Amino acid sequence: MKAVAVTQRVVVDPPHSTRRDCLDQVWVEFLLECGLIPIPIPNSVEAALRICEKVNGIVLTGGNDLGAYGGDAPERDETENALLDLAERRDLPVLGVCRGMQVIQHRFGSRLQRVCGHVAPRQRISIDGRSVEVNSFHNFGSMEVHPPLLTWAIADDGVIKAVRHADRRMTGVMWHPERMEPFAADDVALFSRFFEA
Repeated sequence: MKAVAVTQRVVVDPPHSTRRDCLDQVWVEFLLECGLIPIPIPNSVEAALRICEKVNGIVLTGGNDLGAYGGDAPERDETENALLDLAERRDLPVLGVCRGMQVIQHRFGSRLQRVCGHVAPRQRISIDGRSVEVNSFHNFGSMEVHPPLLTWAIADDGVIKAVRHADRRMTGVMWHPERMEPFAADDVALFSRFFEA
């Protein structure tokens, strides 16, 4: 089984004056189902880069808005951007989920904006021209894509729901495969194939 780095959301806990890295427990179950070994990554650039010396790919997970759009987790922004630099240097595959896709879009110049109607347990979107039901839990989205990114999936209102890099092993999806119950066979196949598990 191949090991993949999995980024974590930052949760602020004012009563205890702490900032915590957190990962939804279902991520572990989902990635194991995909034939992958998840390695949770702390929101610290130095530690993240040291841990990622031995991984076979990177999963940028959801949670936390980007700092450029009012988010309150600058350490996560910094860590994930450093991981994207590392992935480029080492030609590591990167798969972004929800916020993770937004990180990829922002990196390549796509402007995000507030969107309505994209928080729902079920939403129909078009993936490669076919209608597919996914979930949706995001308040920011984009209607534009810039090279080298290509649109792979789109919602009826024009919000882009998945992107692929034209030349590198990088893709992003706006739905949460880990939150599907049971896990969707298409999502398991996507992660397994993408990371060559």
